Amino acid sequence: IRPFVRREAVLSSRIEGTQASLSDLFLYEATTVGRPKGDVAEVANYVRALEHGLGRLEKLPICVRLTNEMHGVLLDGVRGAGAYTGKLREHQVWIGSQDSPLAEATYIPPPAGQVRDLLQDWEEFVNLDSVLPPLVQCALMHYQFEAIHPYVDVNGRLGRLLVILFLCAKDVLTQPLLYLSAYFERNRNAYYDQLFRVSVTGDWQTWIRYFLDGVVEQARDALHRARQLRDLHDTMRESLQNNRESANALVLLDILCERPFMTAPTAARLLDISPAGARRILDRFAGLGMVEYHSETWPRRYVFRDLLEILDAPIQPG
Repeated sequence: IRPFVRREAVLSSRIEGTQASLSDLFLYEATTVGRPKGDVAEVANYVRALEHGLGRLEKLPICVRLTNEMHGVLLDGVRGAGAYTGKLREHQVWIGSQDSPLAEATYIPPPAGQVRDLLQDWEEFVNLDSVLPPLVQCALMHYQFEAIHPYVDVNGRLGRLLVILFLCAKDVLTQPLLYLSAYFERNRNAYYDQLFRVSVTGDWQTWIRYFLDGVVEQARDALHRARQLRDLHDTMRESLQNNRESANALVLLDILCERPFMTAPTAARLLDISPAGARRILDRFAGLGMVEYHSETWPRRYVFRDLLEILDAPIQPG
């Protein structure tokens, strides 16, 4: 699950213009002490916001209180943070090209004075035990949130996070493994066009069909990647067992399948062994061709390249 969450974070953030890669995020998590910077910080915040939201579902329904909390996490210490972090907007905003005036906007969300009432209606709809199929309800929920545009910034990222939360809250997903941002990012113009089309023409049918096509495509893609990751893990594990490697080596393989960048100090902490012992296992993995030396910096970084290639591979439609 962990690699899929991070892939979603990278692709959802990329829709908004961030340039951080999946490797950048994994490398930060493996090697950096303190807060990340720049685009990596925004992607790391996305991961934190998703984990926060999923955790809060145990006590809260999907509601404005929860979206405010997640909004605060998304903007924690990054560009766009300010007085309205974690708060609904109190002035008019609009969507258009950078620095374009209101008169040239492509979409003007409702006035700030209407946001709370509109979100109350949205919240009721989200938590309604609807006769609609959950995926259709999810498509409508996502559009409604984006149309209200309740925050000054990061509405898009938050709206895509809510898709995952909704599907988990409705028990459509038992684990957060289905993510639509790869589909939206690959079809970015169509994504914005379909949202705008509903606002202009009320064409819900085309939007719902587009959304459901994304669900089908991403479900197939997630299943394909999950099988590839399982096969990779099983092949590597069999190789280690045939070589009579230690129990710690087998545990480290499991860790690498979730954290493909690794250092000896991090491995030592996770395995509760000495750094020297962890380094011996990692060097052994390198000798077997399972990991590569990523750099000669100290502490030395190791990368599970085969796993990254599976995660980074383009989506396979159809």
